[in-house]
Amino acid sequence: MESSPKTKFFKQDEVDQRWFLVDVSGKTLGRVASQIARIIRGKHKPAFTPNTDLGDFVVVINAEKVVVTGKRQEMKEYYHNTLYPGGARFESFKELLKRKPEAVVEKAVKGMLPHTRLGRKMMKKLKVYIGSSHPHAAQKPEVMTF
Repeated sequence: MESSPKTKFFKQDEVDQRWFLVDVSGKTLGRVASQIARIIRGKHKPAFTPNTDLGDFVVVINAEKVVVTGKRQEMKEYYHNTLYPGGARFESFKELLKRKPEAVVEKAVKGMLPHTRLGRKMMKKLKVYIGSSHPHAAQKPEVMTF
């Protein structure tokens, strides 16, 4: 009787983690967020293991220039509750983009990652910046286009 080949599950220290640079100016929010989430999760690697953080780091620049299609700019709302009675707070995409543009990209990517301890750990690999400058030049991020 022949034994079947075993599935190899990788550990975090067995896989090298790279840095990628993504310019989101003029790109559609959902489409670029799903690609970023895929890189952070590590699904682009042959060594993908669902219960381990094997993904790469992503630096996002020009967050204020991200776009959405149709009427989403006025209609899309972000919900937050202060946990006090009557504490529901709503903010439109347009208002949040004006007040804190990096939060728009972060919320879109966060929604596409697992909602567990592992997902919170993966979110730390996302670095979002307004404008085209970032402090991660020492990591030599590879420019990625979608």
